[in-house]
Amino acid sequence: LRAVCFGRPYLGSQLAAGMRVFVRGRIDLTLGGPQMTVSKHRVLARDEAYQGELVSVYGQSAALSSAVIGRLIRKALQAVAATPGGLRSMDVLPPYIAAARRFPPLRWALQAIHAPRSIEDASAAKRRLVFEEFFVLAAATAMRRGRQRKETGPDLSALRDEQFQRRLRDDVAALLPFALTAAQQRCIADIMHDMTAPFPMNRLLQGDVGCGKTAVAAAAVMLAARAGYQAAFMAPTEILAYQQYHKLSAMLSPAGMTSALLVGALKRSSRDDIVERLRSGALDFVVGTHALLSEDVAFAKLGLAVIDEQHRFGVLQRAALRAKAKQKTPHTLIMTATPIPRTLAQSVYADLDVSVIDELPPGRRPVKTYVRSGEDKAKIFAFVRAQVEQGRQAFIVCPAVDESQRALHSAVRQAQELKGTEFAKQRVALLHGRMSAQQKDEVMRLFAAGFVQILIATSVVEVGLDVPNATVMVVLDAQCFGLAQLHQLRGRIGRGTARSYCILVSSAGDEAARLGILAATNDGFAIAEEDLKLRGSGDLSGTRQHGEAELKLAHLIRDFPVFLEAKKEAAAVIAADPELSAREHAGLAAALSRLGEGAALRITS
Repeated sequence: LRAVCFGRPYLGSQLAAGMRVFVRGRIDLTLGGPQMTVSKHRVLARDEAYQGELVSVYGQSAALSSAVIGRLIRKALQAVAATPGGLRSMDVLPPYIAAARRFPPLRWALQAIHAPRSIEDASAAKRRLVFEEFFVLAAATAMRRGRQRKETGPDLSALRDEQFQRRLRDDVAALLPFALTAAQQRCIADIMHDMTAPFPMNRLLQGDVGCGKTAVAAAAVMLAARAGYQAAFMAPTEILAYQQYHKLSAMLSPAGMTSALLVGALKRSSRDDIVERLRSGALDFVVGTHALLSEDVAFAKLGLAVIDEQHRFGVLQRAALRAKAKQKTPHTLIMTATPIPRTLAQSVYADLDVSVIDELPPGRRPVKTYVRSGEDKAKIFAFVRAQVEQGRQAFIVCPAVDESQRALHSAVRQAQELKGTEFAKQRVALLHGRMSAQQKDEVMRLFAAGFVQILIATSVVEVGLDVPNATVMVVLDAQCFGLAQLHQLRGRIGRGTARSYCILVSSAGDEAARLGILAATNDGFAIAEEDLKLRGSGDLSGTRQHGEAELKLAHLIRDFPVFLEAKKEAAAVIAADPELSAREHAGLAAALSRLGEGAALRITS
């Protein structure tokens, strides 16, 4: 074999005929025979029986190569091995679990994962360490769940009567202009069960766009009011707060419930009046934005906190709203319209009970979705004009505010061009994330009112805008978006009775198959599963707001059966020893202490 080492002339004096050398690199077939471009070599001892080499690969950066990381890890392992007691205090798995599952010792597993003698050794080490990661994660959430069960919540036990709950469900159904779906009824039953339990509810209500989560929340608000408690409903933007307030008040006012809207744009006198009525108990529920978190906002008897589009709020903001209940922890209902695959929901939201609305209300017409190339833009814009001339409205979504390497179309450039050409006779507005909150709310209000006919925007319209008259959405450079995000964008249309159309314009020909998944189905959960398969679970940063407990070896989708086993073992350990005071649980207690008091909350937020 001809081996070529570029840029290393010193090897000429170091290597001699007769030496045994291990070389690694890319082999090419040349006219003179096979030739290797050597990336690494090692001189073997005369009597060394060489059997191959397994090398760990680490996530590296431009300044820190995988080889350097490996060298540092070998030094660290040597230092640990020389320490009295070694890794005994770091072993988080109780000995009886490790023995029952025939896991190798921690010291061996760490050595084998970094420098395995065989693929089988590496697999055995990884099996143990993946289980360990999930075990610590599950134990943290189990402990938090246990603490929640000990908190004092609003006492709604008097409403546990089945006859009362049946009457309440009938009252809710009578207030709605449509029949509740079976999924909505099931979720309402879950909430009623939780709110009449002796500890605070902590439930995630997950549902696809337009599935009717607000109606379920209305039932929770009514239940709290019937027990003499107030409810707070927090939305991420003023326009969404306005929309939710009008929906909830329209549903609940006929039942004699009093309400108010608290947002930053209110006049001082109006705001002071609402704050006073909340403090005195004259209001049954309030809908608001971050304005609800102001220091002077206090409740006479807060019993329920509803948080809409939960991923738009930080952990501390959600905690601040719950703290308004003073000595008690209010029942908490967290809502999200982002479909999360069930596997991911069971792990990321491990300390929440999860209810899923997995069907749309009857009469809701599915959006027809098409995938087109950039060459069809003239026809697409003509179709948009035809829809607007019929009295409809349209979204045109661009992936960037300005031109970028990823996107050919920017919202600013498209707005400038289309206003003077394709849509010169239509009322067009621009919306993007660099505008102030006041500017964004004003544009969205004009679009919701029908004054703006075509809204050119970035993905800032992904959440919360409810315009039943909007029937067309065109997404330019659709290849720049994930499937789940495109499904969220598509959810902005089809909210009325007219047929709606989503047109995905891709400038990348090889994206047609991926985008075709959206044309094939309107099921957000199926789309989220496909998106996860295509992209992988990543670092979960899209589904939680802090990354302090990133998974290192474990993979939520691939290793999900392992997660379920680890979760079962962790639950049994915490149930038997809630304070982890037993000697065999010392390693787990130390690991959870290092993880931090709020880690479980961060992981599940």
